[in-house]
Amino acid sequence: MRENEIERRLAVSVKKMGGMAVKFVSPGLDGVPDRIVLLPGRKIAFVELKAPGKKPRPLQEKRKRQLEGLGFPVYVIDSPEQIGGVLDEICSP
Repeated sequence: MRENEIERRLAVSVKKMGGMAVKFVSPGLDGVPDRIVLLPGRKIAFVELKAPGKKPRPLQEKRKRQLEGLGFPVYVIDSPEQIGGVLDEICSP
């Protein structure tokens, strides 16, 4: 399975929950996560999507640590089976 298929499935799952999975592009700041997930109840998280078995590049890991240091949750998803668990975690109090 390719990364873009996992990304599409994430977007569909988020939409079914009444949320948005916004593509995140930040000119001048490389390595940011692929999507910002916005769910009802002011729930927000960043998601980096990878092809199965692939890991984030060092710069992506650095951006993940920076965002987490600011208090934002950041998830890495490399299989469609992870999507439900990640969305449940984002929704939890």
